[in-house]
Amino acid sequence: MTPEQFSTLITPITAHIGRKPLDADLIANLNATYPAGGRVFTEVFDACRKAIEAGWMCNREAAGIKYGRVMKPAPETHGFSVDVVDMQDLKGPHHRHPKGEIDMIMPLTPNAKFDGHGAGWFVYGPDTAHHPTVSDGRALVLYLLPEGAIEFTK
Repeated sequence: MTPEQFSTLITPITAHIGRKPLDADLIANLNATYPAGGRVFTEVFDACRKAIEAGWMCNREAAGIKYGRVMKPAPETHGFSVDVVDMQDLKGPHHRHPKGEIDMIMPLTPNAKFDGHGAGWFVYGPDTAHHPTVSDGRALVLYLLPEGAIEFTK
């Protein structure tokens, strides 16, 4: 799995999202279009595991969180940045989403949840904030940020 191959998997998803509002309708849309266990979801999940194994994804670590920006916002990603984190039973640093955040939750252990949500998609709208938390196991979370916008609080 190379960064270029990964990009070919992600760009159709970012194209599908396009300029849709980041709201409950988008959560339902993503979970219907790219359901956990479905072909595209499984391909992205497998690609993440292979990229981590190859050493170019989640290649940084702080406070028990492995992370990394995979793609910067660009026209081919429809203005979204792509980041992936690997977390196990911990609460991450508080941050704000000025333009929102789209999360693809990929449990590595069967019952793992991200912010209380199991395998699938969750969306935070603009001007939301949270402590990203993985409970009940270990999960990968791929998150898309419009224009790469994120603000960590001190």
